[in-house]
Amino acid sequence: MFEQQTRVTAIRIEQMDCPTEERLLRKALEKKPGVTGLRFNLMSRVLSVTHEPAVLDEVMQAIRKIGFTPELHDGKSATPRVAGKIGCCSHSHDTARSHGDSNGDSNGDSNGHAGHDDHHHKHDHDHDHDHDHDHGQAHPAHRHTGNTKQTQSAGEVSPNIGGGILPAWWHLGLGGVLALASELVHWFSGPVWLTIVCAVAAVALAGTATYRKGLVALRYGDLNINALMSIAVTCALLIGQWPEAAMVMVLFTLSEWIEAKSLDRTRAAVSGLMNLAPETVTVQIDGQWQKVEVAQVALGSRVRIAPGERIGLDGRIVRGVTTVNQAPITGESVPVDKELGDTVFAGTVNEAGEIEIDVTAAADSTTLARIITQIEEAQAVKAPTQRFVDTFSRYYTPAVVVLAVLLAIIPPLFFGGAWLSWIYQALVVLIIACPCALVISTPVTVVSGLTAAARMGILIKGGVYLEQGHRMGWLALDKTGTITQGQPVQTGMTPLDQAYSADQLQRIAVSLATRSDHPVSRAIAQAPEASALSAVTVDDFVAVAGRGVQGVIGDERWYLGSAVWAQELGVMSAAVKDRVAAAQNSGQSVVLLMNTRAVCMLFTAADKIKDSSIRAIEQLHQLGVKTVMLSGDHQSVVDAVAKTSGVTQAQAQLLPQEKQQLVQKLQKDGQVVVGMVGDGMNDAPALAQANIGFAMGAMGSDTAIETADVALMDDNLLKIPAFLKLSRTTRRVLVQNISLALGIKVVFLVLVLAGLGSMWLAVFADVGASLLVVANGLRLLRFSQREV
Repeated sequence: MFEQQTRVTAIRIEQMDCPTEERLLRKALEKKPGVTGLRFNLMSRVLSVTHEPAVLDEVMQAIRKIGFTPELHDGKSATPRVAGKIGCCSHSHDTARSHGDSNGDSNGDSNGHAGHDDHHHKHDHDHDHDHDHDHGQAHPAHRHTGNTKQTQSAGEVSPNIGGGILPAWWHLGLGGVLALASELVHWFSGPVWLTIVCAVAAVALAGTATYRKGLVALRYGDLNINALMSIAVTCALLIGQWPEAAMVMVLFTLSEWIEAKSLDRTRAAVSGLMNLAPETVTVQIDGQWQKVEVAQVALGSRVRIAPGERIGLDGRIVRGVTTVNQAPITGESVPVDKELGDTVFAGTVNEAGEIEIDVTAAADSTTLARIITQIEEAQAVKAPTQRFVDTFSRYYTPAVVVLAVLLAIIPPLFFGGAWLSWIYQALVVLIIACPCALVISTPVTVVSGLTAAARMGILIKGGVYLEQGHRMGWLALDKTGTITQGQPVQTGMTPLDQAYSADQLQRIAVSLATRSDHPVSRAIAQAPEASALSAVTVDDFVAVAGRGVQGVIGDERWYLGSAVWAQELGVMSAAVKDRVAAAQNSGQSVVLLMNTRAVCMLFTAADKIKDSSIRAIEQLHQLGVKTVMLSGDHQSVVDAVAKTSGVTQAQAQLLPQEKQQLVQKLQKDGQVVVGMVGDGMNDAPALAQANIGFAMGAMGSDTAIETADVALMDDNLLKIPAFLKLSRTTRRVLVQNISLALGIKVVFLVLVLAGLGSMWLAVFADVGASLLVVANGLRLLRFSQREV
């Protein structure tokens, strides 16, 4: 009933860039009747509102009342249907695409994920697919529209971070000239009236938008940077600090714009992923090749891709061979050979021959589109540090404002201080009171980390997992397909019956193996020596579950199967039994070729360990992470793989629930983060139990991308050490940024208490801290080139 009575509407708000606007919107909307949930994505400037259908107009009107320009977001275009302006703590051009998350949280949490700290609930995203058309059913479809230009006139300055627009260049420039003139007139003891006129004119030209936004904030009881700056500048004018009030307003407006430019780089990094796929592809229509927008291409269409061209859609090759650079999706540095029947992915580059593909995924459901959707959704899932900072800032700003009031009153009343002097110092405190640098430090850092990981082919589902990674103490690994290649290969064959030649026995075995679907049988059929053999006719073929296959060749019945079957058939001799035991103890699988009299040939096969797995496990140990291999295979096979790969511990013959129980046992003290990496359905319980679940080879897999906490887009286990290094670097940057933001504030509070603060320095401190933490967070964007 609930899903029938409510809907989720995605609303793009160009002015919504930082927690300043989020708080205003929350106060305006969260108690409105009919609104049951709010979900904010500040990096994409999209607010998803869960509401009763009848109140949508009221919601839009409430947003306009704040001074913002709401636009219904259809999820298909970077530019909404109504041209809007931009503003606040993170101004920006439209370099960042947006999406509407369909998670309708009734608790109004800006993360939309209350309780995400509990890993038992980390996959419980309740996506409502019955939302109205405004929400946009396929978020990523707009990725292929390219760079959409903003409808901003050439005379306007880039957006301000408080909602609304900065003045045109000439307004800001003229305001700066008048502020400087006011300073010079005052410095050279010119007419006071001229100082006042120049100062007031400068404030009016440069600060109109700040005052307007400040008044809106005060109306909602929100002491954001615009409200604090408006109060400070107004009081400075009232106490006769005309030139300084004017210059502070001009510098604040200019520095806000500079800060916006810095934050644009974060959005541009995510935007770079979105622009990987081309806008158009060459499609065969009625026998003719035509350029068509990717969003218009239907499933099954034939698409031609020239050498050097970027692939626009997922598809299967039906003509031609080539090599494809899959680095944008998997992070692989070496191009991959592709031939008939192989799959190619949108966003990758066709480097060699011309190919034709049949489209297997629409533009809004390609692997690249799903990756981008997950990155955007991850931005809305706040890491523990970010939640702490948001909570801290709610108490910090009012506390500092109270301090400013006390600073203006107590020294003059009780210690004989000069009223104007201490009021001035109180105004300095007001300017540095806003925790913008502190609040902005965490999302910029986390988004940069998520984007850097995506460039390496590591898709992280939220900042919580990126941040948790630095505490990982154990990593549990599945064996088959994770540490090993997942495809057994023939490692040997031993003739045991002198009545037949080795070639004759192998030909019989290959003829039976080609008709079996067992992995070891396939290894026999695909062995290099088998390609030169001509198959013989097999009559009366039968597959016996759990045993092998049999058939009549010539006038004799042959069996290809397990040692257990040989025992049941009564053809297992003591000598053969010893050979089988020796092979199994060395970690190899055994298949026997038998007739009705004896075992004639012994084949061995093994699932080879990936070279990358050995190096990855070595790196994990160097990083202080212990490893345990969990497998359902026989103990002898598991022991052999463990010895070669170097894992710390190994457990064999485990059922899926037993793997889960072992992961749970590793978590017993609660202080160690436990990771689990696997690639199969039998790993699902353990992956869900782990604090961080890693899915191997998720490229092209809907299930893996949607359910894993971290999806490794190829089968390279080396990506887990890279993830850990990135997590630890991200943690260091977060600590650095918080220390910078708070440290600068503390220094200036000390200067103010010593009577040495000034409004000029306060503006530089506030914005300078923001620029420092943004620049420091953006360093993570270079991680992929430096570390992997």
